[in-house]
Amino acid sequence: MNPVAATGLFSYAWLMIAIPLAVAGLLLVLGKLADAWGHLLGVLAPIASFVIALLLFISMMGSDEASRSVRVPVYTWVSAGAFSIDISMLVDQLSILFALLVTFVGSLIFIYSIGYMKEDPKRRRFFAFLNFFVASMMTLVLADNYIMLFIGWEGVGLASYLLIGFWQERNSAALAAKKAFVTNKVGDLGLFAASFAMFSLFGSVRFDVVSNSVANVSPAWATALGCLLLLAACGKSAQVPLQVWLLDAMEGPTPVSALIHAATMVTAGVYLVVRSHAIYALSNSASLAVAIVGLASVFAGAWIGCAKDDIKKVLAGSTMSQIGYMMLAAGLGPAGAAFAIFHLLTHGAFKANMFLGAGAVMHGMNEDTNMHHFGALAKAMPWVFGTFACGYLAIIGFPFFAGFYSKDHIIVAAFDKGPIFGWLALIGAGITAFYMTRLMMMTFMGNKRWLPGVHPHKPGALMVVPLVILAIISVVGGLALNGWIQGWLEPAVANEIEPVHVFDTGWISLVTLLAVALGVVIGVVLYRSNIAQETPVSHNFFVLAGRNELYANQFNEAVLMRPGQALCNGLELTDNHLVDGTVRSSAAVVTGASGALRLLQNGYVRTYGVTMALGLVVIGVVMILGQLA
Repeated sequence: MNPVAATGLFSYAWLMIAIPLAVAGLLLVLGKLADAWGHLLGVLAPIASFVIALLLFISMMGSDEASRSVRVPVYTWVSAGAFSIDISMLVDQLSILFALLVTFVGSLIFIYSIGYMKEDPKRRRFFAFLNFFVASMMTLVLADNYIMLFIGWEGVGLASYLLIGFWQERNSAALAAKKAFVTNKVGDLGLFAASFAMFSLFGSVRFDVVSNSVANVSPAWATALGCLLLLAACGKSAQVPLQVWLLDAMEGPTPVSALIHAATMVTAGVYLVVRSHAIYALSNSASLAVAIVGLASVFAGAWIGCAKDDIKKVLAGSTMSQIGYMMLAAGLGPAGAAFAIFHLLTHGAFKANMFLGAGAVMHGMNEDTNMHHFGALAKAMPWVFGTFACGYLAIIGFPFFAGFYSKDHIIVAAFDKGPIFGWLALIGAGITAFYMTRLMMMTFMGNKRWLPGVHPHKPGALMVVPLVILAIISVVGGLALNGWIQGWLEPAVANEIEPVHVFDTGWISLVTLLAVALGVVIGVVLYRSNIAQETPVSHNFFVLAGRNELYANQFNEAVLMRPGQALCNGLELTDNHLVDGTVRSSAAVVTGASGALRLLQNGYVRTYGVTMALGLVVIGVVMILGQLA
């Protein structure tokens, strides 16, 4: 659908980006002068952006379908003859849902952060970085072209680097930030190359121009563009094979983990693939690649979640797995794309809920993250347990909780694609139920395994209120969106309406429920009691592989890092001794020759006379020899 020009309230949509960006800059410029109140200003920024997004959404709800896609011009960035690149925003059915997710969930995380970071001396800087993160993500999702999207894409990468390494005095945090940044640069090359290819093919990178023109290119070009965009999505959304940064990113403060996993960075890849639906519609190979990457990530994340004992890393593995479901859905076609966004929105609520709940647990356990040191926290921290349980029931797909609707739709759509996709997606749901039950049992149930001197305490109201709100959404969010979201997104993800599943009570849903129930039962039986206080030694390959994150780091070190280092060392030697050596040698020859010639210019007349005489003799000899010849 071609967007219409902005009028009225839509003309101020740019404020959704400008407000958090301006607040971030102000807090950094003011420095310590804003330490006492900077966090309060930092919280107001995403709330203001959310209010604007909500007003725009209400306005779109009240307008006809043709008026729901609006272009908001900001300024012309590049102009050369007939060629120009405009910085413009696109407010449509897809981008407004992302804007609401980022600003609403972001606002709750900001409020939670006031309590969580209360004792941190760098709290003001933390809120500045958080606002820069939100501004970058809003730039990404509200862009109307791939270049502006790329600017937000890079801003998100920079913000994640600053926040993951926020406690840079810890070497592990500094290394984790660098790892996330470098890994994402690999994926960023895909988006960069795809944007240049679009310039060459279509003369523009605007979404509507690309969507309307891509049908004129060959299937090979459509596949190439789809694969390049998939590479970019794998980097940002931590999908196989660029998932290695995600678990290390837990080194940042827990609110950062919640923001990355629920509302910002890892959702960007799904957004990119869904926004580029016209390209994938022309290439079955690229769509299949998206679905395969999604399924591989479902199981890779679940495998890690089954083996890790760090509560945040279990949740990180689950994020990789749940984003995998979204990528799988995005590779299934327009109906699947709608389900991908549906699950992305519900996941944003229940995953933020669980990450913030994990932060509350850590807060009460002296920042310990090892679940072997937890147990029996349901009574010690009832509010955290109750809200976390809502997120747990949502992610496993318990009937009528948020994830029950969104993930079940993906599984049914996967069966429509093919039985292999369907059965693998269904098995993944059962494994999800197992490892999340394992987390619940080890953290909140069973025997008390607290370390000496640890006395769990309840979090303050500023941390509890966001948990309660997110828990409520984890319960009712799926029901509120179910059925409606498919029709709402149809103009943004497809040209024709495809049949969608509103509520399925067929055999697929029943078997999925049985798989979930089996996963829960196994988790309860294995972890209901007698859990050791320390991680037991295991020689089981599956356990060891999960604990070592499927040996992805070892693979990268052996196959990429060490050969790459050797290559770099060789290039450095070549540069120093061959390239620079040649230049230095030629300079030395010229310097030596000029030094010898300089001896002749000593200022003595007799030397110049002798030189002239010798010159005349040489000339005479040459002339005589020439005559004789």
